[in-house]
Amino acid sequence: MGQFTKPFALCIRLFANMTAGHIVILSFISMIFILKSILVSPISVFFALFISLLELFVALSSAYIFTMLTSLFIGCLFIHSI
Repeated sequence: MGQFTKPFALCIRLFANMTAGHIVILSFISMIFILKSILVSPISVFFALFISLLELFVALSSAYIFTMLTSLFIGCLFIHSI
């Protein structure tokens, strides 16, 4: 049972990592509208771009780790079944 739940748990973690970055970007952009000031827009946009680049790195590294661990778990499943 654990061989099948591990890839699913990794998939959920990958989804959560990518969703968290989108939520942080949305919160930085929404600060412009919440504070109703154009003065915070350069700071918000700068931080949103920074988080976007960070999110890209995290998504790529998480997808790589997810792929490697899933192939390891599936490989172990087939080796133990022989």
